[in-house]
Amino acid sequence: MQKIDLTKGNVVPVLISLALPVMGGSVLQFGYSLIDMLWVGRLGTNAVASVGSSSFFMGLGYAINALVVVGTGIKVSHKVGEGNETAARGYINAGLILNLIISLIYCSILFGFSHRFIGFLGLNNEIVEQQSNLYLKWSAVSLFFIFLNTLFARIFGSYGNNKEVLKLSGIGTIVNIILDPVLIYGARLGVSGAAIATLIASIVTSILYLVRGRAIINYDKTVKASFENFKEICRLGFPMAFQRILFTLVNIMLAKIIASFGAEAIAAQKIGLQVESVMLMVIGGLNGAMASFTGQNFGAKKYDRMLKGYNIAIAMGISYAIVTGVLFWIFPQQIGALFVSDELTIAITVGYLKVIAVTLAFAAVEMISNGFFAGLGQPKVSAIISITFTILRLPIALLLTSYYGIYGVWLSIAITSALKGISARSYYEIKIKRSIST
Repeated sequence: MQKIDLTKGNVVPVLISLALPVMGGSVLQFGYSLIDMLWVGRLGTNAVASVGSSSFFMGLGYAINALVVVGTGIKVSHKVGEGNETAARGYINAGLILNLIISLIYCSILFGFSHRFIGFLGLNNEIVEQQSNLYLKWSAVSLFFIFLNTLFARIFGSYGNNKEVLKLSGIGTIVNIILDPVLIYGARLGVSGAAIATLIASIVTSILYLVRGRAIINYDKTVKASFENFKEICRLGFPMAFQRILFTLVNIMLAKIIASFGAEAIAAQKIGLQVESVMLMVIGGLNGAMASFTGQNFGAKKYDRMLKGYNIAIAMGISYAIVTGVLFWIFPQQIGALFVSDELTIAITVGYLKVIAVTLAFAAVEMISNGFFAGLGQPKVSAIISITFTILRLPIALLLTSYYGIYGVWLSIAITSALKGISARSYYEIKIKRSIST
């Protein structure tokens, strides 16, 4: 597979060429997720709540897997930037081994104890609990392949080859979209059908990655994965993984609070998060672009180019977040009605979208900065910022729900999101920019 040099050329076109494939993949994924939610939404509020309840534990798996994905991505991009292909192969081999071990352990636990995980949320709705348990079991199996695909995509990105990621993920997404209605309604599998569709699509995507990327993502027996490789991956990946794990655990605790307001509240949050991904799919592209762009330029010691790229990405991200936020504020009722017909669920969704709309620009700054810090090999910066303010969500939510009900949870998310963005930018100005300038 071709390596793309990110240390040369005009910064703006390079960033756009990196970000667009990631955004394109996100658009495809969003298109699938949107259609998936529309199909599931036709099954009713309980079905949406079932998927929403299960998604927290899927998110916990993604967070744990970040230990491997982030660390491997950082080291591979650095070695590619240095022109040391052998060293890059050592880190790829170590990442593949760690990924396999973690995925087998977590997916087995999730499958075997799915009923206990769902029971922890205290849903107090037997139908939702049963559907959530079945959905989570199928999802646990698909997670094994999703873990592989996430690592493969990050390695491809480290070589600057995000276009290939777009092609392969696009095929998997199309498979998912086609299978959804067939399995949910045609085979009458309901919510489980959505999970099975994801499983099949994930397997197809894994096979495509192994075929197209066999030159770099297959285990290379000629290069030994040393203890130092494993150590560095874990050292760099741990801060981000710990941050995401804590973030997910806090979300699970928030879910317990949300569940006390009924299935409608759980469904509303799931819909809100789904709609919010409209913004995240673009900002996520810039995040991925910054990680690869910064990693290679840092390895090549082109620091001015690195800083220029960061500021351009921030300007692009904020502009898009503002436009998206305005749309969320003006049309929340219409957006909520796309997914469900239940008036209470729509009303709660409207509240979520209006509150979150105000802080989307701050979220954009945080996400792009996270990609920048990861590219520098300093993921602990993002971790510290995220951990600090994520923990604050629980006491703030508990305090505000006593005054504003379910909307207190939405406010706690918005307030801490704004603080994260402010802190990330402040760290860049005070520490990174000054240290490089001097």
